[in-house]
Amino acid sequence: MPGHHSARSRRATERKGDVRERAILDTCEALLAHKGYDTMTVGDIAEGAGITRGALYFYFGSKQEVVAALVARTVEHLWERSRATAQAEEPRQAIAAAMRRTVELWNEHGPVLRTAIDLSLTVPEIGALWSRTADLFIAAITAVLERAGVQAGNEPEQASAMAAALCWMIERTFYHASQESLEKLQQVSATCEHIWLISAGLTA
Repeated sequence: MPGHHSARSRRATERKGDVRERAILDTCEALLAHKGYDTMTVGDIAEGAGITRGALYFYFGSKQEVVAALVARTVEHLWERSRATAQAEEPRQAIAAAMRRTVELWNEHGPVLRTAIDLSLTVPEIGALWSRTADLFIAAITAVLERAGVQAGNEPEQASAMAAALCWMIERTFYHASQESLEKLQQVSATCEHIWLISAGLTA
């Protein structure tokens, strides 16, 4: 029985740890929205999560590590919502669905995504994560373009090159729009969707 009790205790501890880590990340996201990355401190995060600074350091070694984990969680949500886009049967529907999900995520997590972009050049972990995410979306956009009849390849008029340009255009456009309003996000989404449809030859 002692072994059974020990296993049960470990599971309870793990669950408690998961709850605390989630509280840390949730607090960090709220602070990014209200104070910004530069002003936010480890003490602020710990206080908001209801733990001591020492307890926070058990989970994360620095403010940067907390933000990197938050970015990873948010990016995973982004990809979970969008991973089916490349497999959708009809390119026009796939494009509309992708833009709708993009609006939802930037509206819900704009401060996190903007912070990820801002830190991607100076924090290697965040930069690598953001680049991998972009690669996934470029591949998904490429697949949609190719299904719409755009020639495969990396030349300027071919699918891979066009997909990369579309991906980074969408990132920068949403970065700015997310600082204004949901209405602005929806407006720029419609514009990006129109440009993607033109690129795919689907406006006729």
